[in-house]
Amino acid sequence: MKNEPVKIKIIEHNTHDVLRIVTHKPKGLDFTPGQATEIFIDKEGWQNEGRPFTFTCLPNEDHLEFMIKTYPSHEGVTNELLKLKEGDTLIVNDIFGAIAYKGEGTFIAGGAGITPFISIFRNLKAHNKLGNNRLIFANKRKKDIILEEEFKEMLGNNFINILSDEKTENYDYGRISESFIQENANVLKLFYVCGPPPMMDAVKKQLEQLKVDKDKIVTEEF
Repeated sequence: MKNEPVKIKIIEHNTHDVLRIVTHKPKGLDFTPGQATEIFIDKEGWQNEGRPFTFTCLPNEDHLEFMIKTYPSHEGVTNELLKLKEGDTLIVNDIFGAIAYKGEGTFIAGGAGITPFISIFRNLKAHNKLGNNRLIFANKRKKDIILEEEFKEMLGNNFINILSDEKTENYDYGRISESFIQENANVLKLFYVCGPPPMMDAVKKQLEQLKVDKDKIVTEEF
């Protein structure tokens, strides 16, 4: 499915720095919830600048959806995405990704690291299998939380937020720690972890301290 052009149907902000992009779906494209593709902007000078972005839609839907954190100051691909409009074209490439649902557990996400979990949770909901899965979501401020209302509605008390740069009444403050994981994980069995590399390293160390087997930790560098 290399170099398949897809037309943008919707492009809008989901949060102040996250774009929601919905495109047409190429025939025969299939993926597992949690997987990603490499996206190129179909524009002079950008066709070789591929970046990995995760599908946030479900495999059986008739469109593709991506939630993409933008970094205007980097003057790179995500800044260029901010200039696009409906009708513009993106190019999707091969599909890949190590995160897939392996059973009930605790999902730990940092910032845009939530994206592989969006499709996984939406898929579980569609099949009435949310069970006691839990989501711990770390962000800097409340305004950074991607799909806050949808996760609240889906998970209720199993949606746990922690903010590092802002104190608010309803959310925990600080960074994820060993004791925070112990208090908020459903049980110390299966963990899914995705976020920026420093956060991933810290969480993996904490899980090690909590004697969680390495084969019970599903991760994706983000």
